[in-house]
Amino acid sequence: MNEENQVYFIDSDKLPPAALERKHRLEQDSSFRADHMKYMDGMQVIESDIKDKVLKAMGEYDYNSYTAADVERALSHETCSIEDFKAFLSPAAAPYLEQMARKAEEITKNHFGNTVYIFTPLYIANYCQNYCIYCGFNCYNNIRRKKLNFQEIEHEMQVIAKTGMEEILMLTGESRKYSDVEYIGEAVKIARKYFKNIGIEIYPVNVDEYKYLHECGVDYVTVFQETYNTDKYETLHLLGHKRVWPYRFDSQERALMGGMRGAGFSALLGLDDFRKDALATALHVYYINRKYPHAELSLSCPRLRPIVNNDKINPRDVGEKELCQVLCAYRMFLPFVGITVSSRESADFRNGIAKICATKVSAGVSTGIGDHEEKYEGTKDADVGDEQFEINDDRSFGKMYEDMEQGGLQPVLNDYIYV
Repeated sequence: MNEENQVYFIDSDKLPPAALERKHRLEQDSSFRADHMKYMDGMQVIESDIKDKVLKAMGEYDYNSYTAADVERALSHETCSIEDFKAFLSPAAAPYLEQMARKAEEITKNHFGNTVYIFTPLYIANYCQNYCIYCGFNCYNNIRRKKLNFQEIEHEMQVIAKTGMEEILMLTGESRKYSDVEYIGEAVKIARKYFKNIGIEIYPVNVDEYKYLHECGVDYVTVFQETYNTDKYETLHLLGHKRVWPYRFDSQERALMGGMRGAGFSALLGLDDFRKDALATALHVYYINRKYPHAELSLSCPRLRPIVNNDKINPRDVGEKELCQVLCAYRMFLPFVGITVSSRESADFRNGIAKICATKVSAGVSTGIGDHEEKYEGTKDADVGDEQFEINDDRSFGKMYEDMEQGGLQPVLNDYIYV
């Protein structure tokens, strides 16, 4: 196990000795872990060469080989090639951040005007069968677990809808046992009563299951690949279905094959080399767009945040300047793509980046389970589930709307019709 991963290892005194022994063996003995490149039973294999293209480009990318001249040349081009994009991600581009931001802002205005979309996430369960060592929901972390029943889900949605929110992103821990596809589908049907645009961020599923969820009312699917470095991925995801890197990679393509309108992509910056992960994420979007030109695609750019029982987790070398560089590079390379900046980032950063290249922000955020009434209305409820990670920007929907307007932007709640 890579020494830098040691910051992630936290033992709970609630674990039985046999479970603790298994946890330690998973952490220390790679031969005890399943092959992360081998599909498990029930996982659909689709024919696609996109994985190979992305991995090849990522493996060949030497960002230290790019110079100031390469960055200046890229800035002079009307459109951004893959080679230009690589230059924009390189350390050589850091002194040109202001020029990159100006160009990104111009491109954003040309494609999106001054609009910014606002949505909120709703976590309906935090049970998880994976051991992802950086995640607060991981199966070995001692947290309060909860799965909302349908009555509780509807109540949470009513509380959110009262604020005026029209788009919701529904999330679960990655557990088919506790949050099966039918449970998620029924929750989506409830959501359609209150919201006009519904996304999901759940464990990856097969094409027929995505088709079912779309028929229930889902518009788009978001999946974080976490890191595109398959070797690093192996050391971070030690147990469970999420361990299988290629099945996760193909999630967005399966979702589009299942009829979804859109798909979201992301690496979790700070897990590995953020420049290579940013390149791979954007190329993943680029090749999916060429294969499915009708799909609406989006990018997120989250950084690591502390979790329950481990406040040492951080994004390492990915500061706000580096994050801004990545986001501006995304915009220049993929002018048409939506860019979401979540509540992992500060209010000041989100206010600024929304004027440059971000097109979507979350508001009224809770990553816990069943606590929207407490957070929105101040009503205490002891029966809630712990959060996935600590947020950085806790602004309400109303405050976010007001701040975006004061920044010269036009908040948009929804402009889609479910088909």
